[in-house]
Amino acid sequence: QVQLVESGGGSVQAGGSLRLSCAASGGTLVTYAVGWFRQAPGKEREFVAAIGWNGVSIHYADSVKGRHTISRDNAKNAVYLEMNSLKPEDTAVYYCAVRRFTIATSSSEYDYWGQGTQVTVSS
Repeated sequence: QVQLVESGGGSVQAGGSLRLSCAASGGTLVTYAVGWFRQAPGKEREFVAAIGWNGVSIHYADSVKGRHTISRDNAKNAVYLEMNSLKPEDTAVYYCAVRRFTIATSSSEYDYWGQGTQVTVSS
C-alpha cells in the first residue's frame, strides 16, 4: 500500500509562491496518476490538478489554470505542485492522492490519500 506525505505548505502573502511536494513510500508512484485536492474550512474538498502515470496527461481546475503547475519525478517517487500568484481564496489544506494510471477529477475515484498540508494566503 502506498503511503503519501505532503510537504511545502505555509503562510504567504497574496502574489507569493509555494511548492508543494507529495512523497510516496511503501510503493512506487510509477503506475499511479496523482491528483492534488484542497479543502477550505466549511467547504467540500475540490480538485486542483492531476497528472497521469507517465506525465503526459495533465489537467487543472479552472481556478488555478495558468498559475499552478503540476509535475512528477518518478525517479524520486514524488509529485510537485508549483503554486504562483497565490490568492487568499487559495487558502486550504492541500492533499495529494493516487489512483491507477489515468487522471480523474473526482475525489471518490482516488484510492490513497496523504494527511494534507496547510496553505494560508493573506491579503
